[in-house]
Amino acid sequence: MDVAIKVCGITNQQDAELALDLGAEYLGIIVYQKSPRAVPMGEIPNLLRYIPRGKRVLVDVSTPTDVLDQYKELPFDAYQLHFDLEVAIATVAAWSGLVGAERLWLAPRVPPEEDYFPQITMEFAHTIVLDAYSKSAYGGTGRTGDWQRFLDWSTLYQHKRWILAGGLNPDNIGDALRATQAEMVDVNSGVESEPGKKDPEKLRAFFRAVREAASELPQ
Repeated sequence: MDVAIKVCGITNQQDAELALDLGAEYLGIIVYQKSPRAVPMGEIPNLLRYIPRGKRVLVDVSTPTDVLDQYKELPFDAYQLHFDLEVAIATVAAWSGLVGAERLWLAPRVPPEEDYFPQITMEFAHTIVLDAYSKSAYGGTGRTGDWQRFLDWSTLYQHKRWILAGGLNPDNIGDALRATQAEMVDVNSGVESEPGKKDPEKLRAFFRAVREAASELPQ
């Protein structure tokens, strides 16, 4: 089984080039200013020079539609937007209208007491990112996600592309893949030496662990 890897929280050329050399399918650049991994808008064009087209993912939280319209001027290939379930469905529809369902990656913050995925959002995006829940943060927390929930929902809604995120690292990614059968994973804090800086050895170990686990999974 092939497992694609997105490395999120890229802030510099060295980390971008190493992730690409290791075989990353996508690299995520965070623009959410409350994140310790946020890249200032003025630095993004230079950072994108080191990331080929087809691999560039902008990551933000509850983006106002007028701001997302401005982001479209930057040469990103996908837009991963984290949001609370209280966000109006009209806003989600507007995001989809601006960038297209094929380029919109929705990452709803689903509380653990919610038994069902918010299906109404699904018609607006082809890709769903299921991250670990936190009341105070959107991604990059290091908390492990609910693997059973991921398996249940990705099996139920197989017409979507599902990405597993949340607390993944070289030590647990094998168990995560065996538990979820995820075809794509998103790693961030689990391969860092500090927020915004990847640890080369952790990153290499993560890719090795993914390939080892993937080779054991059914095709």
